[in-house]
Amino acid sequence: MIGPYALACLDMAGTTVRDDGAVEAAFDEALAAVAVTTGTARYDEAHRFVRETMGWSKAEVFAALLDPDDAERATARFATAYEATVAAGAVEPVRGAPGVLRDLRARGVRICLTTGFAPTTRDALLDALGWRAAIDLALSPADVGRGRPAPDLVLGAMARLGIDDPGAVVVVGDTVSDLEAGTAARARAVVGVLTGAHNEATLRAAPHTAILSDITGLVGLLERSAAAHAGDVDKK
Repeated sequence: MIGPYALACLDMAGTTVRDDGAVEAAFDEALAAVAVTTGTARYDEAHRFVRETMGWSKAEVFAALLDPDDAERATARFATAYEATVAAGAVEPVRGAPGVLRDLRARGVRICLTTGFAPTTRDALLDALGWRAAIDLALSPADVGRGRPAPDLVLGAMARLGIDDPGAVVVVGDTVSDLEAGTAARARAVVGVLTGAHNEATLRAAPHTAILSDITGLVGLLERSAAAHAGDVDKK
């Protein structure tokens, strides 16, 4: 392991997966399916909310915006739209992400990919990227109860992978809700990356232990943290 770290909970879209705006495009298609169209005040309000809540369960986002029937239809349309993007080959790893997965596992750190996507969408991504063998677990809100910013995805990963101590966990994501979830789970390291939905100023205003330009800096960050931890232990 890298010092105290035994588990890395890594977000998918925007953190380890690059989709060039496919999430927002799928949201637009889902909103249009329930007559929330561009150029209207309702669309502008919904779009602001979608941006603010990136990282949330998609079902929870639509439930907050729409009545129950429309929310159900929009959630289904979002999944269909995003999965079509995946099937078309329009998603790929964030630069360096496959190497980070290999390096973490080579150092004995277990990996859970977390997402606000439905399980079918998540699994389509994993298959398209060929990542099933590269990770230990992947979780969606439907698997654990609540999506981000609640800590359930992180706590669910810990329970399933036999990690009892949140001090052994690093959580990484590109949104405020990722950082809030990691903090709520009391993870030792809560790391924002600048390859996704929220910019540096927005992430720095959220609870975090570090902000990186991209995920390629993660292993080095953990090694430095581990060295500092070892030094602290030696002083006691």
